[in-house]
Amino acid sequence: MASDFLSLIERWLTDLNIPLEYLKLTRTLLLIIVIGLLAFLSDFLAKKIFLNTIKQIVAKTKNEWDDALLNKKVFNRLAHLAPTLVIYYSSIFLLKDSYPLLSTFTTNIIEIIIIIIITFVVINILDSLNEVLENLPLWRNRPVKGYFQLIKIFTYFIAGLLIISIGLDQSIGKLVTGLGAMAAILLLVFKDTILGFVASIQLSANKMVKKGDWISMPSHNADGTVLDITLNTVKVQNWDKTISTIPTYALISNSFQNWIGMEESGGRRIKRSVNIDMQSIKFCTQELATQLTESNLLTIRDEQIENKTTNVSLLREYIENYLADHPLIHNDMTFLVRQLQPTEIGMPIEVYVFSTDQRWAEYEKIQAEIIEHIIAVVPLFELRIFQNPTGHDFKSLANNG
Repeated sequence: MASDFLSLIERWLTDLNIPLEYLKLTRTLLLIIVIGLLAFLSDFLAKKIFLNTIKQIVAKTKNEWDDALLNKKVFNRLAHLAPTLVIYYSSIFLLKDSYPLLSTFTTNIIEIIIIIIITFVVINILDSLNEVLENLPLWRNRPVKGYFQLIKIFTYFIAGLLIISIGLDQSIGKLVTGLGAMAAILLLVFKDTILGFVASIQLSANKMVKKGDWISMPSHNADGTVLDITLNTVKVQNWDKTISTIPTYALISNSFQNWIGMEESGGRRIKRSVNIDMQSIKFCTQELATQLTESNLLTIRDEQIENKTTNVSLLREYIENYLADHPLIHNDMTFLVRQLQPTEIGMPIEVYVFSTDQRWAEYEKIQAEIIEHIIAVVPLFELRIFQNPTGHDFKSLANNG
């Protein structure tokens, strides 16, 4: 059939008085023009009819996956196959008998182009699927992006093998056999990818971290929100707006702190202490009891004075009452006002409670107000805050001397 068509073209060119020595060249150019026109026509039809029809169908559906496919230009990539396939089959039909070398060269080039187009179609489909899964509640908290990246690498690898096979005119089997000798080199090259893949599985299976979590990892100078989890890296935006990248496998091999438990609990821990000068600690006297009662700080019972309750014990009791009445402190979470081991810088009185407001600025404000209040109220219990002497202290001492 192809030979009949070519003979028809030759007769037509002969009727046009084309010189015999230019007949073959003219026929070749004419065939190339015909193939080009067919490719252009198929490309026009694919974009005008196929793509427009797809867009209309997607606009009418309520599914998210078809919107993702359209946004990732999957259908645009598929439309490129139309002119490519036209050129491929036209080259075989029109050139194989008369120009076998040209036909083989053309078809090889087109096969490589088809492989590249299909590869990008697969990659775009994977991107679309990743986008859809990340918006589903079941998959939103799982680092699925790493899995898709691994599939992408495998896709690129297969596409590369096919292209090399076509270029070298060798079978895939021979190429794979040859790659066996390069296994050690490939393992070395893809070491981070393999480690990242294993780490991604562990992170996902154990629900250790997900996008949006606040993590702290001092070994990698990371303290902030997880922006992205990929096969090789985890991107963290620190609180100073800088970006830290952490190898994914480092989250498995090294320790890090995930604050999601705090965020889900509804409270944020306040753990602060003030150091009391131990020389100011004494038993509660009647004068101190009267002073505290008249100041509406505490109601001192007679048995407390008789049992030689100390002023620091009264201070702890007051702090407990103050925090219990505080509107921004959780009463149903850990609630402690405790004494720590005395040291050379005094006896620490520690507040260990949880605020109801987790926002950073508000949290800092709450704990600052609590500590400032405690520092201000300490002298009313005839206690002193311990601090090392300052230049002002030495200056006052010199003036008094």
